[in-house]
Amino acid sequence: MYWLKRLQILGINIDIYDPIFQALIILGIIGFFVACTLLKFFAYLTCGYYRGPEDMEGKVVLITGANGGIGFETTKELARRGATVIMACRNVISANRAKDEIVRVTKNDKVSVKSLDLSSQKSIREFAEDINKTLTRLDVLIHNAGTAEWNYSKTEDGLETTMATNHFGPFLLTHLLIDLLKKSEPSRIVVVASELYRLASLNLDNLNPTGGIFPAYYYYVSKYANIVFTMELAKRLELTGVTANCLHPGLIDSGIWRNVAAPLSWGLRLIAWAFFKTPEQGCQTTVFCAVSEELEGVTGRYFLDCAERGLSSGCKDEDKAKKLWELSENFVGLRATDPKI
Repeated sequence: MYWLKRLQILGINIDIYDPIFQALIILGIIGFFVACTLLKFFAYLTCGYYRGPEDMEGKVVLITGANGGIGFETTKELARRGATVIMACRNVISANRAKDEIVRVTKNDKVSVKSLDLSSQKSIREFAEDINKTLTRLDVLIHNAGTAEWNYSKTEDGLETTMATNHFGPFLLTHLLIDLLKKSEPSRIVVVASELYRLASLNLDNLNPTGGIFPAYYYYVSKYANIVFTMELAKRLELTGVTANCLHPGLIDSGIWRNVAAPLSWGLRLIAWAFFKTPEQGCQTTVFCAVSEELEGVTGRYFLDCAERGLSSGCKDEDKAKKLWELSENFVGLRATDPKI
């Protein structure tokens, strides 16, 4: 073995057949798995679970990216509470399979699927037009969908794909549905952001990046933009009866390691098992923000594990928020006939 040879060069001789050595190896492996199990149990105990009694019968909820992960679990929890849920998804086939499972489990058949591609402004406008024509109320709008592109790409609108899907898309959709939300007040807008925003900076001079050596970094930037957008949105919606809050769902075991080749995937799988939340755990704060009676009238806040958390000073910079808003209006091509916030 290579590592044994290296140790011998350093003057360390190890007999792998020595019972004491073998016992130490076994104890080390057992200790490692015990430590991981304890970490998993600690994560379970400290995870915020929302067990409030709120009934959502008669309430209409629209959630994007609802066909998998925390979006699927959020939809399931809301359906269990009796809500009418619209699953807005790009992959309609997958979404319909998810819907059928949710209806089967919850016995709530008031769950439907509509096609929406948040990276396409044309799709967003067609979707919003349909919603405004077919719905008489909208009590909760949940911006859950998101993407992290590993290669640089542009959308049909000339926008970087991650920023288009995670920030510009929700920004435009919120504008186009705001009148319906106001009509349904008290109503809520819930934005799924991420603590990973702390790894990024929001460069307003490069809001639509044209390249870069690490495109996945734009995911962090988009989450930063999500939070700044939510803070400005809450400010602009004061006294309208519509609240806006954002949240960090936690690091989620989404199964992304399945796309990684072995043996690297083995380590990633273990890390995900030990440290990450399940999608069911990850949806709890979204459900809390969407239904909790204690958040009635609460707006412009950031939540984690069903409790309010602080934000960096940059996220609370009002000048930055105003400029982000104005730039976003231009990037999504808001029209004179579109609703204003």
